[in-house]
Amino acid sequence: MAPKPKNLVRNLSRRGPHRVLRGDLAFAGLPGVVCTPESGLGLPAVAFGHGWLNGPQHYLETLAHLASWGIVAAAPATQRGLLPSARELAADLTATLDICASVRLGRDGNISVHPSRLALAGHGFGAGAAVLAASERTAAGGTLAAVAALFPAPVDPPAEGIAPGITAPALIVAAPGTDTLAAADAVALAQSWGGEARTRVLPAATEEGLVEGRRWAGFLGLPASERKTQLAVRALLTGYLLHQLTGDKAYAVFADAETELAGSLPVAQESLAEPLEQKPTGLVRTVLSLR
Repeated sequence: MAPKPKNLVRNLSRRGPHRVLRGDLAFAGLPGVVCTPESGLGLPAVAFGHGWLNGPQHYLETLAHLASWGIVAAAPATQRGLLPSARELAADLTATLDICASVRLGRDGNISVHPSRLALAGHGFGAGAAVLAASERTAAGGTLAAVAALFPAPVDPPAEGIAPGITAPALIVAAPGTDTLAAADAVALAQSWGGEARTRVLPAATEEGLVEGRRWAGFLGLPASERKTQLAVRALLTGYLLHQLTGDKAYAVFADAETELAGSLPVAQESLAEPLEQKPTGLVRTVLSLR
């Protein structure tokens, strides 16, 4: 009997069975972090783009979480200033993915990545950069099995403008908004995606809650780190990547357009065809109105 979706989410919100190793991408000439399972050949891999004014150090637990489930997770430590370039981060994400696919990893070179099991992901600004990287990789005829845009933020050029050319399947995760901004970025991207896009909203999440290690942020009036957001996103991202990159049918529900998963609500692709200005404000109300 297949595990219930509730049980899958609960299990994937916890660390997986693999011991995790952490390394430095600088060995290959690019500053950044890579987390891997202790060993394994032909593994899946994801290159992760950080949010604005953040860096890989703010996503270490998320990267390690993916590695504990058998996914090589790497993040470049570039474009962390006030005025970052999405195009340059996209190029670094592509370089990160190529490093993972072409270089033996681990202490004894006992870790390798399968060239057809590659994904791009990112948070906020990094999500937009991941979409740019996916577009460029698709145009160049490169292999890409999945894309994950977590709480996507506007970038230049606009991600939704180039998304129609991307054929890889995508997971788009959004938080509820009290205005149309939070909704519009995710919905516009899903509307324009060229391949299969699965959109999920996390009613209890905030866009910046995924950032780790910001316990002091609330005292300065900045968005703080949120454990609930991190656990929910890690479960969704891990399940989606395990299904798309390895073909494991046990996690097929994470790519299903209708399955309700604990802590998140699906948004039907066909429902996104209606104009944004006709939607209610707040993504949760949008989801509820479509059900």
